[in-house]
Amino acid sequence: MLHSTGLAERIAFGRTVDPATDTTIKVAQRPTTALVGRLLIASTFLVFGIGKLIDPTGTASYMAGAGIPYAHTLAIVAGIAEVAGGLALGFGFLTRIGALGLILFLIPTTLIFHAFWNLEGIQRQLQMVNFMKNLAIMGGLATVLAFGPSRYSIDKKIREPRQP
Repeated sequence: MLHSTGLAERIAFGRTVDPATDTTIKVAQRPTTALVGRLLIASTFLVFGIGKLIDPTGTASYMAGAGIPYAHTLAIVAGIAEVAGGLALGFGFLTRIGALGLILFLIPTTLIFHAFWNLEGIQRQLQMVNFMKNLAIMGGLATVLAFGPSRYSIDKKIREPRQP
């Protein structure tokens, strides 16, 4: 019996149109989707990183209020880390290193600045939302770390074999 794969199954599982010709289950790469995902994650870090670098005093004040020592220096370091990581993701250059660096950056940031368990009322809810948002971003970064930047990246271009 000839069976063609439905559109939903092809999108969800990357299966071929005619499973009778190819019975192996494959996951089709989605390089455009990977690029869009990287750009969306990168945009968050670029916007907030540039904001920290434009107003390091404001960022340092917020950090000092949370008990962070050397807040002004660390505000600049945080801004540079976010911009560098965002650029790495966006361009797909040293992508896995950028993703790992941003995950490591987000762990203490999330635990220190979004400690909702120490708060009450509306502040607790707001910080829980930010905490969960950061967990979701870390999940996206972990996916990039696991699967790499995909086809549309500088990393891919560098790793391609050179044509004679």
